[in-house]
Amino acid sequence: MSERPDFRLPFRFEERLTERLRLRIMRDTDLDDVLAYQSRADVCEYLLFEPRDRETVTARIATWSEQSTLTSDGDFLELAVERRSDARVIGDLYFSLKHAEHGYAEIGWAFHPKYSGRGYATEAAAELLRMGFASMGLHRIVAEVDPWNAASVALCRRLGMRKEAHFVGNIWFKGRWADTEVYALREAEWDDRHDARPT
Repeated sequence: MSERPDFRLPFRFEERLTERLRLRIMRDTDLDDVLAYQSRADVCEYLLFEPRDRETVTARIATWSEQSTLTSDGDFLELAVERRSDARVIGDLYFSLKHAEHGYAEIGWAFHPKYSGRGYATEAAAELLRMGFASMGLHRIVAEVDPWNAASVALCRRLGMRKEAHFVGNIWFKGRWADTEVYALREAEWDDRHDARPT
């Protein structure tokens, strides 16, 4: 019988750098950049919320700025994706510890359409996977997407995630019954494709 893995929890998030991006905790000075895309109907079309106003984004950032540690089920991070060249926040990443006992987490994302087509989302999300697997030692990370959201489906595939499930009409979403697709990646699969040394 194999020994149960020792997931590195609690995990305190610290700023992470990629070639072009900085992933960091949100701060109040991000308000205008975040509002610029979270207030857009096209960005929110497949997200669980309607376009947000300034007051709502202000309150959300105040909450997100205080969340930096993952310990138990339901703990999450909402991270700013900042472009290093100009310190502009171009999107955000979501990372939630779904089942700490089983080393299971979920990721999500939202980006300003102005910056699409340049590989930023792939670069940022890949670093989040690296954090989950190489730094935290997690077993499995999933993304749940609307199958009509072609951009997110394509991103999951670029990240090497496999489609594990398609639930038909499983959620009431913005006035309709919507489907959900689940894409997943296990640590062993990540190890096969990437340098898994802790970062």
